[in-house]
This record gives sequence, C-alpha cells and structure tokens, in this order.
Amino acid sequence: MNPTTILIVDDEKAIVQMIEIVLRKEGFERIHTAGTAAEGLALLREHGADVILLDVMLPDRSGFELGPQIRELSDAHLIYLTARTTDLDRLTGFAVGGDDYVTKPFNPLEIAARIRARLRRGPVETQPAPAAIADTRRRYDFGDFVLDERAGELTVGGRPVACPAQAYQLLLFLCRNPDIVFSKAQLYESVWGFDGLSDDNTVMVHIRKIRERIEADPGSPRLLLTVRGLGYKLVRGRFA
Repeated sequence: MNPTTILIVDDEKAIVQMIEIVLRKEGFERIHTAGTAAEGLALLREHGADVILLDVMLPDRSGFELGPQIRELSDAHLIYLTARTTDLDRLTGFAVGGDDYVTKPFNPLEIAARIRARLRRGPVETQPAPAAIADTRRRYDFGDFVLDERAGELTVGGRPVACPAQAYQLLLFLCRNPDIVFSKAQLYESVWGFDGLSDDNTVMVHIRKIRERIEADPGSPRLLLTVRGLGYKLVRGRFA
C-alpha cells in the first residue's frame, strides 16, 4: 500500500471517480475526496495530505482563493485541475502556491505520472506564510531584461513584455540558476515535472519563445546560449 495521502477537491463527481479509480489501480490507497472548498479544508485539517488535486471552479469559492489558505495549513504538492487555459490563469495558479497545473480534459494516467514525479522530489519544503512570500521572491536583473518574480512580470528594455506561462516558468528556473548548463531532459523535468518523459520539442519551442522576447537578435543569442551537445544556459547578469 502506498502511504501517500491524496486529497481531491472537485465538484465534478465523474471526474473525481475517474481519478480515484485510476490512482487506486496505481497503488495509491489513502485518497479523500471533497466537492467544495469548505469540505476540502475540513478533510485537510483532519487527515493532512501529501498531494492535493484542486479544481479552480468550486461551488463555494475559487480554488485560486483557496491556495493561500492551503499553504497556511500544508506543504503538500498542490496540483490545480481546470478547464481554464489562459496564461493568466496558469500564472495565477503558480502565484497562489500551486506546484503544477493540469487542464481538462486530461488522461488520469497523466495525473498519476505527475504525482509520482512530484513525490520523487521528496517532501515539499516548508513554505513561508503568504505575508513573507513577497520578501523571498526575487527580482532578477540581467541588464537587457528584468524578471520580477514577485510581480510575475518580464521587462525588456524597460517595457513589460507578455510571456506565455510555461516559457515564463522556464525562464524563471534559468534565472534562479544562471551560468549552469542544463540538458533538455533536466529542464523538462524541472519545469514540467516529468522525469523520464522528456519532450525535446517542448523545451526547444519554449527556448525559442524566450529568445524572441529577451534577445536583440534571437538568431544570435547573447544571453540564453546553446551549449553544443550539452544543453542550454542563461548567462549571469546582475541581481537586484
């Protein structure tokens, strides 16, 4: 029996049942389900959780509103489930404490794979209270561009530039780890959470999107470099 405790908070009973059936077949036995935010919080307080699958559109409150409250109670891996697919929705999910974001419809086996990928990283590090998060998020200044993690904003040449959510997350990871070469597989696992299910094309597409935004000449990059045969690295700038 897998000792992991999973909490599913979603008001669509068919989806909950489908996820629960697949997770039990995958060896997860400690599963609790709730159809409202209030029920979810009550179960979290009573049983705790290692992984929380949280729908964004709940009948009593938004899952985004619930995120910070969950973070006050738990360090569980928080995976949002939603039919909302805009970049703003994705960024909001990450900003309020989410660790992953899955859009409906989805294959429940994908949910199981994402849970296992999260669990392989070990327990979630204790999160600071919401009031302290703003003090720990950084502003990364690379001269040509600035990534403000607190505001969730990319600025290039002093002007805000829209950045797709996944490209933003990839750029944020690279900003946190400058001058380090990462293979495509390492980047994929670090940002998308699938160890061993890497997709070279996904990484390359988002590298291109980043270069189109931060490089003066995306065809001859000076900041986000390709290290032949090894992967990519973001050249160190200055941190504010």
